[in-house]
Amino acid sequence: MNANKLTQKSMEAVQSAESLARERNHQALCEEHLLTALVNQNDGLIGSLLSAMNTNIPALQAKLKDRLSRIIIGYTYDGRPVTCGQLNAQGAMAALLKDAIKPNLVQTLEGSPAFVHGGPFANIAHGCNSLTATRMALKLGDYAVTEAGFAADLGAEKFLDIKCRFGGFHPSAVVIVATVRALKYHGGVSKNELNSENLQALEKGLPNLLQHVSNIRNVYGLPCVVAVNAFPTDTEAELSLVEEKCKELGVNVALSEVWAKGGEGGISLAEEVVRLCEEPNDFSYSYRLTMSVEEKLNAIATRIYHADGVDLVGNAPSQLKKIKELGYDSMPICMAKTQFSFSDDPVKRGAPAGFRISVKNLKVSAGAGFIVALTGDIMTTPGLPKVPAAENIDLDENGLIKGLF
Repeated sequence: MNANKLTQKSMEAVQSAESLARERNHQALCEEHLLTALVNQNDGLIGSLLSAMNTNIPALQAKLKDRLSRIIIGYTYDGRPVTCGQLNAQGAMAALLKDAIKPNLVQTLEGSPAFVHGGPFANIAHGCNSLTATRMALKLGDYAVTEAGFAADLGAEKFLDIKCRFGGFHPSAVVIVATVRALKYHGGVSKNELNSENLQALEKGLPNLLQHVSNIRNVYGLPCVVAVNAFPTDTEAELSLVEEKCKELGVNVALSEVWAKGGEGGISLAEEVVRLCEEPNDFSYSYRLTMSVEEKLNAIATRIYHADGVDLVGNAPSQLKKIKELGYDSMPICMAKTQFSFSDDPVKRGAPAGFRISVKNLKVSAGAGFIVALTGDIMTTPGLPKVPAAENIDLDENGLIKGLF
């Protein structure tokens, strides 16, 4: 710990936290100690928290170097992979990432501790934060809430089938976040008309939400609650319709007004989550690693997307053959797919049926430990909008920044 960078009060807080963690067998740190330590976060603080939780930092670094060494940077003329380990580059790469492997400890506006550590897009990557951050959160609090980006067919599927499998996590409950606006969009309403009440379009779009709910409950065996993220334009009739349709499946709905009211606006949701966490569940994955690549792709497509199957097109068949020859076919699958539809076609809204998933490319992410399947016309490099936000940011005549919001 760098004592020169920490105030005496923070030093005492961290030391007290270390003592408390030892007393509780490294399972939790009380909130007042953690929040006091948050005031002066730096390298030493995170390192001390890791040590207090009995985290083996050298082992963590060794795992990092192992993953870095497996990264494929190219292929020889005869098609054999060339890895960072063969170039002896993993040590230098780990040196660059020495601080990056430590989770960033921040706090919410109301003082709740949070880790921000990795933010990959769930449409083209795995959409989850790091295993280290999640393990720390589980040890530091009674409940750990983590986000899996985009919809449950992308972020949740990858969190459950990839991250939980790697980390040995057993989730207690799932919160499916929905908005009335998004459901009306899935019901055919154009974006410029989403602020108007439209019960017919809402009912037409609700099968999208209900299919996500069914996947979580019936495929993964987990209890869930639907959190409706409230907008000022939502009407009572629209909110009641969402609640009614979800309750027909035996799933509760909680109105989330955190955006407007802060923590107070999420109390009913939190109470439902606590209740669900006490219920038994039958968590399972959507596919087994022992399946062939084709079987794993079909399992995701048919069980999660509700497609009729998968077609390997373009380069995918030859790439699959090479993956099998190199022995990478036992890895989990990371689907790269549009976030706007259950299908690989972004214009197919709602809960489409009678479609197939087209896999055009299969790539091995050996360091991460999964196979990336690129579907439809997905691009792996996120693009800027037609008018980038940067064009509206400037300094005014008084030297103040404008255009951020």
